[in-house]
Amino acid sequence: MLLSYQQYQEEVTTDILNVLGQAACQPILFVGSGFSKRYAGGPSWEELLKVLASMCPNISLDLAYYKKKNKSLVEIGSIFSDHFREWAWTDGRAQFPAEYFSESYPSDIFIKHAIATILNGMGPEDSGSYGSAQLDAEVAALHAMSPHALITTNYDQLLELIFPDFEQVVGQQVLSKPYLSVGEIFKIHGCISDPLSIVLTEEDYQVFEADKKYLSAKLLTYFAEHPLLFVGYKAEDPNIKSILYDVTRMFKAGQALTPNIYILEWDKDVSEASYPARERIINVGGDVTIRVKSITAASFEWVFKAFGNNGALEQINVKLLRALMARAYNLVRRDTLVKQVEVNFSMLEHAVESDENFAKILGITSLDGPAGVNANYPYTLQLLAEKLGFTTWNSAHKLIELLEQMSGFDMKNSDNPYHFKLKTGKSDSSFTRKYSEAAVSLLGKVRSGEGFKLAPGCSG
Repeated sequence: MLLSYQQYQEEVTTDILNVLGQAACQPILFVGSGFSKRYAGGPSWEELLKVLASMCPNISLDLAYYKKKNKSLVEIGSIFSDHFREWAWTDGRAQFPAEYFSESYPSDIFIKHAIATILNGMGPEDSGSYGSAQLDAEVAALHAMSPHALITTNYDQLLELIFPDFEQVVGQQVLSKPYLSVGEIFKIHGCISDPLSIVLTEEDYQVFEADKKYLSAKLLTYFAEHPLLFVGYKAEDPNIKSILYDVTRMFKAGQALTPNIYILEWDKDVSEASYPARERIINVGGDVTIRVKSITAASFEWVFKAFGNNGALEQINVKLLRALMARAYNLVRRDTLVKQVEVNFSMLEHAVESDENFAKILGITSLDGPAGVNANYPYTLQLLAEKLGFTTWNSAHKLIELLEQMSGFDMKNSDNPYHFKLKTGKSDSSFTRKYSEAAVSLLGKVRSGEGFKLAPGCSG
């Protein structure tokens, strides 16, 4: 059988659903400059330096000159910063706010102000389009994905436009937050909303590297618990290598595949006859490598939809969720220790005995829709088999067939307490089957020869 791109999409989608089902939470997105380039025509790091060079008369040599002298982009950023400072204090004074010329501002504020000027207003067209019907569909699928959080090295504010209810956390602010919440955009290299926060020069990166261990520790929970999707980065990007190096240090990642990390890369030449690589080995420094999952696509819509199959948060007020988490955190960490707080511990003990009771005390109703499906039916057939102690899905499939022979009940013939058929694409053939804890229990009894009773409505 010849491999095809359709088969590739179905297999990648199934794998994503497996990971989402095991994690039982929303994905985290790491967003690089390629994202802004795709949806708003933004510049890459090198292109940004070229634009900066064209703005400053004191930079008389092309970017190529510095690259041929084996200067890194970070070193070039420092050189350009010096040129901007000299220009600002002489002929270019009128181009910058008057307050920047006081002693309270660092010397690199001038180039960072220029960066903010270049990137300000970058976003969709006046019509609201991101350039084409395909790109608009991709952004819509991304928004519907409702990621738990976004982490970006971009300076622009494109993500804030796509996720207007998410909270912006810029630079060192992430270190001062007492906890990680939901619906946040972590701008670890700064943002044009605060030019001083932008990480550009050698000095900036030295400070960033010194603080990065604290940042990595803050994000440890994200790395451990959530599916991670890198978009807008090339595999050789130094930013992605830096982040993945931290992953290898924290989780001692060896030659085994890291199952929850994906890198999404664009390839305009992908055809129906293509079957791209599913994995990628990335050298993150020295002799340290990491194996991650690779996704190659010309259109990102199907990928974003696959990651959105865990259920969107579109009906949830993320601002309210953040406030709820903040209040609960402060109550546990501070208020009960320093204030007289009347607590009905008997009532609380009962409330936390189950997720449903705890949700009710917070005024949160039960899950429905895709989120409910993945919560109530967390297992694919392979995961169902593993839960039953098998190594291959076929063993679980045989138990389902045996159940039908014994009772006349075909578990996979309908949506029922044991099985749900989850649609994953536009075609009728694009779906995945999900199974519940009740299915694990029932098939376990079938395997052991115990007596069992089917749920109401599940007769043969």
